[in-house]
Order: sequence, then structure tokens, then C-alpha cells
Amino acid sequence: MIGPAVERAVAARPAQRPVERLFMVGKRRFHGRACARWRGAGQDGMAHLTAILGSISRTAFDFALPPRCPSCGEIVDGDDRFCLDCWRALDHLDQGCTQCGDPRVSLPDDQALCGACMNDPPAFDSMRAAVRYGDVARIVALRLKYGGRVGAARTIAANLHRHVRDLDDALIVPVPLHRWRLWRRGYNQAALIARALASDAPDRLQLSALRRTRATPYLRAMGARDRAKTVRGAFSIDPEQRAQIARQRIILVDDVYTSGATVRACAKVLKRAGAREIHVRCWARVCHDDVDDY
Repeated sequence: MIGPAVERAVAARPAQRPVERLFMVGKRRFHGRACARWRGAGQDGMAHLTAILGSISRTAFDFALPPRCPSCGEIVDGDDRFCLDCWRALDHLDQGCTQCGDPRVSLPDDQALCGACMNDPPAFDSMRAAVRYGDVARIVALRLKYGGRVGAARTIAANLHRHVRDLDDALIVPVPLHRWRLWRRGYNQAALIARALASDAPDRLQLSALRRTRATPYLRAMGARDRAKTVRGAFSIDPEQRAQIARQRIILVDDVYTSGATVRACAKVLKRAGAREIHVRCWARVCHDDVDDY
């Protein structure tokens, strides 16, 4: 699907031709002068020239297709950024139970876990979401999952970095899709987020460590109990990667945390394979008083 930004850029091409000609003329003049200087400067001069021309090309590209807010489409001053209004509309999550990450609980200063985690601890060791599931978070999540806006994965990863700073030795594992759903959609949104998180350390990325061995129906209309029952036994560990998982810390990546049924099932499988710690990281968290339409 062609987005509105691309459509506007294509429609505006005829009006940009004079600008393009001016840019190319200026580039040729600059290239001639720079090459004359480079003849006596060696490889360092060539590297400097390449960097300058690359900067000019990026500037021209930004002029034709400027970065836009992933929610409303307004032009912003950099990639993977929100406009001011959408940024203010996001409810950034940084506090809550240290294990399940529930932002609604109010804990005493000497207590780190909520009552639910003390009574029935989840299989994962911590859970953090970048934002609460609201209007803006919903638009970004749905555009990534169903709208083919794969660039939103970089935006999500940029907002998750503050929650993975103390996990720089952990393997990064996405929640998997069943192969049938992967064929229909064309990509796994959790894997795209995981890849963006691991951009500086690709050796930490384990895309196929977890497998979804059983196709499950969409969980959107189900309650927490039905969700847990549906995903029970739906995941397994790739036998060839079991040794790599053992005794490791794991960042388990998903797009939206609703009831926690999916990541709990994944965490149990990873713990049985010998993983030392499981830390769930998601873009958005649905709270019980929010509308669950994901």
C-alpha cells in the first residue's frame, strides 16, 4: 500500500524538476573543483569528497521525502520521531511492579512486587512497555502489524532503548508467528522490532530460537483465560539452538502486551530450555481499563 507521504511526493515531482536541475548543476560544479583538489590529496581527499557528496544526497532526499510522524504524518525534524502533539499524547511507562510492569499498582517504598506477582509469579523476570496502549500507540501498532508500515519497527525500537540499557549482554528473541500467518502477512512485526533493537549488535539476535508449532486463532476477542488456553503448547525451542539459549539472559520482544498470555507461554518454554533470565519488552501495554481491540 502506498502511503500518503509517497503519494504526495510522486504528485509533486514535476514541480521539483527545476530544483533537481539546480542541485545537479551545483553538484557538477562542486565535483569539478573538488576533484581538482583531490588529485594532490590522495585517498583522504577522496574519502572527504565521498562524505560530502553523501551528505548532499541525503539532504536532497529529505527535501523530496521529509521524515514524518508515524502517527499523524506531520513533517518532523528527524527519522523515527513523533510530532509534538503525538509525543505528548503518548503515556510513557517507567514505573510499576518490577516483575510484571503493571503501571497501575501503587507500591510501598519497601515493596517491589505487586500482589499478583507474589501470589502467582510469571515465568519472566521483568516486563516493560515503552508506552500505554492509547490512541497514538494503537495507530503505530496497527500500521506496523496490518498496514505494512515496517519502518515503524525502528520507531518502536528507539522508544524501547531506555528499557534495555542494562541488558547489553542478553540475546534478543522475538515472539514467533506460525508459518501460515507469516506467509499471509509477509513479515513478523515482533521480529522487525527485535532486528531494530539489535542493529548495533546483530550477533545477539536469535530470530529462530522460538518456534510457533501450532496455528492459533486471533486472540483479539478473547478474555485472559481463553487467551492462555489457546496459546498453551503452541511454542517450542529450535533443537539446534537449545544450547545457545541455556544459561543466557533473554530479551523477549513483542509489539503489544494485552493479557500477557503469549509472552508467558514463550517464557515458560525458554525457561525449560535453561534460559537464566527472561525480560519481556514491548511497544505498548493494554491496561484492563483500556479498550482491548488488538
